[in-house]
Amino acid sequence: MLSVEDVVHKSRYRWSNWSGVCVTSPQTIVYPSTVEEVVSVVQSCAVRGQNLRVVGAGHSFTPLAATHDVLMSLDRLSGLVDVQVEERTATVWAGTRLKTLGELLHHHGLAQENLGDIDVQSIAGAISTGTHGTGGNFGTIATQVIGLTVVLASGEVVDCSETSHPELFYALRVSLGALGVLVKVKLRLVPSFRMVYESRRMPLLECLNQLDELKADHRHFEFYWFPHTDMAQVKWMDETADAVQVRSMKKYFQDVVMENRVYGALSELCRTMPTLCKTVSRLSANNVPVSRTVDYSHRLFATQRLVRFNEMEYNLPSAAMRETVLEMEEEVRRAKFAVHFPVECRFVRGDDIWLSPAYQRDSAYIAVHMYKGMEYEPYFTAMERIFRTKNGRPHWGKLHTQRAETLAGLYPRWNDFQRIRAIVDPSGMFLNDYLNALFHPTP
Repeated sequence: MLSVEDVVHKSRYRWSNWSGVCVTSPQTIVYPSTVEEVVSVVQSCAVRGQNLRVVGAGHSFTPLAATHDVLMSLDRLSGLVDVQVEERTATVWAGTRLKTLGELLHHHGLAQENLGDIDVQSIAGAISTGTHGTGGNFGTIATQVIGLTVVLASGEVVDCSETSHPELFYALRVSLGALGVLVKVKLRLVPSFRMVYESRRMPLLECLNQLDELKADHRHFEFYWFPHTDMAQVKWMDETADAVQVRSMKKYFQDVVMENRVYGALSELCRTMPTLCKTVSRLSANNVPVSRTVDYSHRLFATQRLVRFNEMEYNLPSAAMRETVLEMEEEVRRAKFAVHFPVECRFVRGDDIWLSPAYQRDSAYIAVHMYKGMEYEPYFTAMERIFRTKNGRPHWGKLHTQRAETLAGLYPRWNDFQRIRAIVDPSGMFLNDYLNALFHPTP
């Protein structure tokens, strides 16, 4: 049996997530490039009694990947394994980044039906944390999964689907990396398609009063409210037969320079002088781009994000969106929080995945952000208090304060997930301190 040292690795490695809010120093980080190497690492950890956590792109804000033992990167398990064009399916390596995957599938005339607004995550990380896009007729990315290959704590390699090991399949699609190492993902796909993206500026109350119509009229709809203002940016995307538009120099300047470089500089000013946050938020609201773009879907879903931040996001019943945003507006006005990042509001169809925040309910997702280096706890705490009054479920990859005592009551299949976890990982190899707090009530 190969040991951990037989796989390409670094020792005494300092790792941090994208925002820098989570820092960990694993004893070893390994980069397996085959399923056999994954199995060897898992077996070695079992023999040594070591914990093993798996990391993709590090875009989770929670310390899901934190470990003092072995950290496994899936970066070398990337690319297509198999594509069935007529069946519209593809099996991909779990470490494949979404941006890369979009182009690979497009080469075969295929696409994912929906994606989130960031495409740097690995496919395994995206599904395991319940990552989602927007669109009332579309579920999270995990709902596109029709098969998974996982290496369990025993070293056994298991293929699961709705017909093969179905309970493991329903638990595994959103599992926070707590059941094993995902190595392959089989996806249900659609033919490649073009969409037209449009952005508009709209008074917040007008947007909230038209939510039902905006959701119904567009394939994908979302809006961003600017704190300290009564304005929102509304965005929608719809399928089109129009030709792809080549991005002009002006559009590039707006998308990359204005929305990243200039906004980054303004954010630095807010960090050093928080009293400027209201002014910057109002400036952003007054300069919402009015734009129209046509491109293939996988190139339109994502937005380039160079300005780093910390984030909390909650899933609420879809019908609660309007009243929740109004309560948030009132609380921001009352508490005068130093925040200049817009509040992101999206919609997702309900699903049947055990630990999906969208389990058995059509959902509204509301995300709040704070620029990296700025104090986020008071603002996030106040917003979380509002979310929890609406039966809110936290996004697993975003900051929140809920633990086992409260989470268990939010998920009807919580105990079933824990039962499967105890079967496939009885020693807790794939847990860390954070997951222990999520899964085990405090004595």
